[in-house]
Amino acid sequence: MKSIVTAALLALGAAAPAMARDALPAGMVYLREVDATIVQDMRYAGIDNFVGRPLPGYGAAECVLRREMAQALARVQADLARQQLSLKVYDCYRPRRAVAAMARWAEDGATADPTKRFYPALEKRNLFALGYIAAQSAHSTGTAIDLTLIKLPAQPAAAFDRGARYGACTGPAAQRAPDNGLDMGTGFDCFDARSHTRSDAIAAEQKRARLTLNAAMRQHGFKNYFREWWHFTYALPDARSHDFPIGARGR
Repeated sequence: MKSIVTAALLALGAAAPAMARDALPAGMVYLREVDATIVQDMRYAGIDNFVGRPLPGYGAAECVLRREMAQALARVQADLARQQLSLKVYDCYRPRRAVAAMARWAEDGATADPTKRFYPALEKRNLFALGYIAAQSAHSTGTAIDLTLIKLPAQPAAAFDRGARYGACTGPAAQRAPDNGLDMGTGFDCFDARSHTRSDAIAAEQKRARLTLNAAMRQHGFKNYFREWWHFTYALPDARSHDFPIGARGR
């Protein structure tokens, strides 16, 4: 009997890490488990972002969302597939600790910032006042998402090179950091008026790409933030803010 109990305890211990990885608050899901065809390029889990390092709480490069929102995204994806297009997500649920880290970065007083390419015409201390960074974020409720479009069949983006000198996010796509998405006129997280969804400072083809994304998302209940072509929200009741870390999915 003792050996059976011991074996059972050992089995539970071995399963605990996987169970912990799978432990999400009620109503939250991994996007991959709803639609694995949606491409994920989770920027805040790596170094290709405006802070220049992984943000707190991003223990895995996984998109986590409210279940209803993930299901709505799957419907968008199905529509886009008929146009030989796919969604690619950059950020989904964002822990509150990551939001706080963004605020600290914006207020740290540093002027020689290696990530200046994300805000080439602005001072980062002004990003709060201009509405590009907020002290609270709908991302923390799992009801906001940052994304773009890619052509199918999807071609992998070139690897990000930490030592490269990439051009400003407002410059030609070939000079920006690598991205396999459609050219939307600016890169993701580009803090500039050109990123405003209805900007007239971009080419006609880039405007069409934005309109295609916006129309596909709006068809299934998403609302765009006018200052950021990539940012959409999905209205849900009881959208409570969270601070749980993003972990790897169990196998």
